[in-house]
Amino acid sequence: MRRYAILFALVSLLLPVTAFSQGRTPEAALNDFNNALKKSSKGDLDGAIEDYTRAIRLSSHFGPASKDLDTRLGNSLTEYSTEGITVVDPFTANAYNNRGLARFKKNDFAGALEDYDQALKIRPGVPSIYLNRAAALRATGDLQGSLKDLDRALTLKKDFAEAYSNRGSLLLDMGNIQGGLLNLNRAIELNDRLPESFYQRGYAYLTLKQYDNGLADFERAIRLNPGMAWAYQGRGTAWMYKGQMIEAIDDFTRAMKLDPQLAMAYFNRGLARVYLGQENEAKKDFEECLRLRPDLKTELDSRIVLARHLRRIGNLQN
Repeated sequence: MRRYAILFALVSLLLPVTAFSQGRTPEAALNDFNNALKKSSKGDLDGAIEDYTRAIRLSSHFGPASKDLDTRLGNSLTEYSTEGITVVDPFTANAYNNRGLARFKKNDFAGALEDYDQALKIRPGVPSIYLNRAAALRATGDLQGSLKDLDRALTLKKDFAEAYSNRGSLLLDMGNIQGGLLNLNRAIELNDRLPESFYQRGYAYLTLKQYDNGLADFERAIRLNPGMAWAYQGRGTAWMYKGQMIEAIDDFTRAMKLDPQLAMAYFNRGLARVYLGQENEAKKDFEECLRLRPDLKTELDSRIVLARHLRRIGNLQN
């Protein structure tokens, strides 16, 4: 799955001061929330989900947040019922949003969508939740639903760089290259520190056969985030299109070290090795690629035939 922006909600607000027995206090809910953030940052997604769930259960009992808190947050608090519990405080929406993100990272897209829906029932005017739900919808293949949520996010926040970046990426996947570029250019105008925007625009340039522009964008993404495996995969692809197979193989290898599950890095490194006549090494890469992504077999078989043909005629650029 290609990279795109998702956002956590960070909470440092004061919750309503209502006491409950057996640790059912605002402070206990906030502690669970903060513990979940720490666990998520360390990759303990199951532990994070457990803590967010406790925070949701606790905060769902607190009743309405104070009018002062409502004013300071700048949000209208919406009341709704779930499992017999009336929820009206914005803290709960943040916990649902973040639990959705943890589930998204575990590829539990249905669970993530349920959480985002709950969060938006409480806080329907928060653009970052639409951004996150758009990512989950996209992962399930609902591209039109994803586009609708990104449009909604940008209606709520017109300078939302991450939403422009994700909408640009989505439009590229939908075959709208020019629309994708327009959105990615806007994202970069608003925030030139988002590696995802440069990475996605790099792929747009490769589609347009503007390999030097693509190479420059992948290099910018890598400078912003040296741990971004997909950026090395992209730069390696640009090198390969330019016929520079040694540089391409180096970048694909870096991508694999950062993300051993990145099947396309094995796919492309194998092709680069075929171009160089390194058939035995290429065979190992193709085997690993298909172990990770058996669905790539038909495409891989056709690309191998093309790679061998290009090697024979001495034309490495396709």
